[in-house]
Amino acid sequence: MTGIVEEFLGLKEGSDADILAMQVGDFYEFFADDARLVADELDLKMSEKSSHGSSYPMAGVPLSELTPYLKSLVERGYTVAVAEQRGEDDTTREITRTATPGTLLEATGADARYLVAVVRDGETYGLAAVDVTTGTFRLTEVDEERTALAELGRFSPEEVLPGPTLRGDDDFCDAVRDDTDATLSVHGTEAFAPGKATHRVREQFGEGALDAVGVEPEGPGTRAAGAALDYVAETGVGVLSSLTRVQPYRADDHVALDPTTRRNLELTETMRGERAGSLAATLDHTVTSMGARRLEAWLVRPLQRRAELERRHDCVDALASDALEHDAIRETLDGAADLERLAARATSGSADPAALKRIVDTLERLPVLRERVTSSPSLADSPLGDVLARVDAEAAADLREMVDDALADDPGSETGIFARGYDGELDELAAEHDDLVAWFDTLAERVKAESDLSRVTVDRNKTDGYYLQVGHSQTDRVPEAYREVKTLKNSKRYRSAELDEKERALFRLEEERAARERELFDELRAEVASHASLLQDAGRALAELDALASFAEHASANRWTRPELRDDRALDVAAGRHPVVEQTVEFVPNDARFGEGRRFLVVTGPNMSGKSTYMRQTALIVLLAQAGSFVPAESAEIGLVDGVYTRVGALDELAQGRSTFMVEMQELSNILHSATEDSLVVLDEVGRGTASDDGISIAWAATEYLHNEVRAKTLFATHYHELTDLAERLEGVQNVHVTADERDGDVTFLRTVADGPADRSYGIHVADLAGVPDPVVSRSRDVLAKLRADEAVDVRGGSGGSEQVVFDLGSGELRTDEEEHGEDAADEGGDESQETLDPETEAVLDELRHTDVNNSSPLDLLQRVNEWQNRLD
Repeated sequence: MTGIVEEFLGLKEGSDADILAMQVGDFYEFFADDARLVADELDLKMSEKSSHGSSYPMAGVPLSELTPYLKSLVERGYTVAVAEQRGEDDTTREITRTATPGTLLEATGADARYLVAVVRDGETYGLAAVDVTTGTFRLTEVDEERTALAELGRFSPEEVLPGPTLRGDDDFCDAVRDDTDATLSVHGTEAFAPGKATHRVREQFGEGALDAVGVEPEGPGTRAAGAALDYVAETGVGVLSSLTRVQPYRADDHVALDPTTRRNLELTETMRGERAGSLAATLDHTVTSMGARRLEAWLVRPLQRRAELERRHDCVDALASDALEHDAIRETLDGAADLERLAARATSGSADPAALKRIVDTLERLPVLRERVTSSPSLADSPLGDVLARVDAEAAADLREMVDDALADDPGSETGIFARGYDGELDELAAEHDDLVAWFDTLAERVKAESDLSRVTVDRNKTDGYYLQVGHSQTDRVPEAYREVKTLKNSKRYRSAELDEKERALFRLEEERAARERELFDELRAEVASHASLLQDAGRALAELDALASFAEHASANRWTRPELRDDRALDVAAGRHPVVEQTVEFVPNDARFGEGRRFLVVTGPNMSGKSTYMRQTALIVLLAQAGSFVPAESAEIGLVDGVYTRVGALDELAQGRSTFMVEMQELSNILHSATEDSLVVLDEVGRGTASDDGISIAWAATEYLHNEVRAKTLFATHYHELTDLAERLEGVQNVHVTADERDGDVTFLRTVADGPADRSYGIHVADLAGVPDPVVSRSRDVLAKLRADEAVDVRGGSGGSEQVVFDLGSGELRTDEEEHGEDAADEGGDESQETLDPETEAVLDELRHTDVNNSSPLDLLQRVNEWQNRLD
């Protein structure tokens, strides 16, 4: 076994990582099973390392190219330990970090990467969410499991650390996987211990941190925070110093959006899992990655705080009203570096000279932006100045000047980092180095002048060092001071004692200069890291300005209007539009009006006419207003909602043992349990996944419960026209329908919403539009006409024969014409001819007759219906 492979296997055995990348010289190497795995996953070329009769698979990547491979492996779900060379002889190696999905520092782009620790203590859940790439640390406590899962879903974590009481809870862990696709990792139980966790939090954020943020010591929130900090420290990311503040928040500060609603409204990705076509992609005109991250966070975490929303609307209003300054601000922001992530890289020791130069470039934009805001009358009167005022302008200027004075205009990665005059010792080494380089640069010309050589070159490689190269035809003219060191096909290489001496001096100077530059750069990077909090403040301010400018850009380009926020439960949208659909088609605007006597709208109309779009656009308009954006409407008065809940279609989840109807009922159950009178509920076709009589009963009962008990603003699309009768029986229910125009058998969907119920659904017309064969469409029209006229329908057999049947629209039963007449005769003959029911069926019917639907919960009714069906079967 080779020494290197033995060392590799020993380090791997001592880690919990799936893969180990070990530095060997200028490469990170993988051996044995790790080499096979990495070669397969990343399409790397695999070789062998042999020694003492044994061979081991080997694969490697250059030091400078580890990041993309590391990122790719972690995103595939692997944990990767990284071992670096240590010691003067570079023969000692130790694991310096372990990259996991939630602690991958090398994240790129706009997406946040959260690690979330969750602790359950009784009925209370503590959540601590950390993004190591930006230094964000958020903390909250909630009282219900569904709220905890909803909060987890908002963060879309890459990795979740469940506390000890949650690890064996399969339902909770399965829900986390289903809703977030996160990796669930087990961390040491002791890290969640109340005492250790509290000490860890106070050590990180200060003795008074917990009191300042209103979180109880040793409580579930503190325990989650302590475990998250411990995990980050254990993985060796080295960014704990970038976690400068804990940001507490209350779940009820934000609009409740469960995973189903986020998916149905396509906030960050479409139903097909694509970002293009989502609300976030449509509104994203940001010019920085931190701005894009902030905009998406606003969309998935809409606020209930009116004052903050009014402030955002004021900023958007000001930017939209001054097009020239708005464009100038966006131009200034364009190309700004992600200061939040650069702060984290500086504290972790991974920021290179180019990264520090980008910090300088970005900090230079702050005074320019302040001048833009203060010089414009419309902007100066807005809260935009307050956004930039959160950054200590003097401290930012001092940091920028210090780093700018230190770095060269185009700093190298290892040498040439610093400007002349920054360090006297380095300047002396650089001057000596430059003199020696000049000696070698002019050596060829001096040799030519001192001899009869007409062609001579001086070059350098790793094997031979510096050498003089002369063609074979002129080797007899080489000065005697030079000795031959290598013969090539067409030339020979020579060195001299003077060249040897100069080379040794140059190599010594290169090492000394590189060591001095490394020392100085480490000091400079540490100084920048000490200003991590300042850089984070600046990054957050620029991110907010970029997101607000993006809102203003979209509002101006698409004729969006500022919503009027209200403290009551009003919702009055005039000529509203769907923010995404209007980008691709000529859109027909519609009103959405709620108020006294109008808080539950039963929406009817043809398939494909726009019912679902109408309901979703109403929900999105409310959500946009509470994200701080303008809205696609002529006007909008919006009473702030505490949650948006949707049930829009369902897919079979057979792998989890859940059918379409089961998913539908679970989503309905969540809404009926979670919504309040301050919520907005969107329901589409509840009850369609089961038999008609069951479906109507469930839809009816759910309508009554939402109207009588929950009292939320509700949009309920249905094909059960029986529900339209509720408008005459329940004071808050009103009918609206999407209109259609039928002339000479042709139907045109007008996509206009009007009061009152629809007369029918035009399902056959939709079948025709979908390309169903003409014979089927024609036969459908014939059957429908006879059914509506209560006439017998011929059942056409494959052999050409036919039988007349009658369909009872009330009972849903299909009978032959002979059976129909036979039953009529039996009815005339008296009760003796009627079928006698068995005792079990009679018992079920008796229970059904005595069930108080109005005073039973929907879930109870569902359970009882299921029980009755089983007994009847």
